[in-house]
Amino acid sequence: MKNLAYYNGKIAPVEEMMVPFNDRVHFFGDGIYDVTYTRNYKPFALSEHLDRLFGCAKKLDIKIPHTKEELTDILMDLFPRLDTGDQFVYLQVTRGTQDRNHTYPEDQVGNLWIMLRPGGLKDIRMEVKAITAEDTRFFHCDIKTLNLLPAVMYSQMAERAGVYETILYRKPDRVTECAHANVHIINERGAFQTAPLDNLILPGIARAHLIKACKALGYPVEETPFTLDELMNAREVIISSSSAIGLRCVEIDGKPVGGKAEEMLQSIQDWVLDEFMRETN
Repeated sequence: MKNLAYYNGKIAPVEEMMVPFNDRVHFFGDGIYDVTYTRNYKPFALSEHLDRLFGCAKKLDIKIPHTKEELTDILMDLFPRLDTGDQFVYLQVTRGTQDRNHTYPEDQVGNLWIMLRPGGLKDIRMEVKAITAEDTRFFHCDIKTLNLLPAVMYSQMAERAGVYETILYRKPDRVTECAHANVHIINERGAFQTAPLDNLILPGIARAHLIKACKALGYPVEETPFTLDELMNAREVIISSSSAIGLRCVEIDGKPVGGKAEEMLQSIQDWVLDEFMRETN
């Protein structure tokens, strides 16, 4: 198959899959999702992605219709069905199907969606540009929910500016994350600094692996907030997501940034890329 869609046990090409009109996702965006990639039909950090999926479900009282082990088995059965072993893996669980109503039955079981299509990581050596914007999203950014309208708006803002990402900040000037990625710096003290895991950022899997790389390489890590001024004056600015484990940002709001810790950044990139290659070899 060139691509694959899965809905509660039914499997079909994406363009042929039909889902119930009354799935709560259509009315409320009532659900959660996660994304990873495979190489050679082997997923990267699947256990961590599923832990995050189940953690988000718990925060929203969504009942995933399978255990983590069962969901792993379903995915491992689906991966070989595609023509390519390098795949974009999308998981979504909605609260369930019912007549439109803001409230839901306490025993309601969610609907499982899976989409597989050809895809691979972005070139980790790619250098990107960004703009900044005030973060006006809600205060549950730690949950990977389907309510992505702000992400759509900020992503389009970046597209119109001809840059890769929009870096967000909460007033007065705490940097949080990007439209669809985490952002980190190598600060003036030579430490890898990343926002703490609170309700203002998503607990990125790539973020966790960058921290893991720094600790393995002996670089200091600071999980503390940083400001716009610290972002602009950082030795390096790094943007990370499941598709882009750690990209160097070289320009923000039209001004050059980073470029002062190339050796450190490259060693971190090499470490996480080697880890990805090992896990998917």
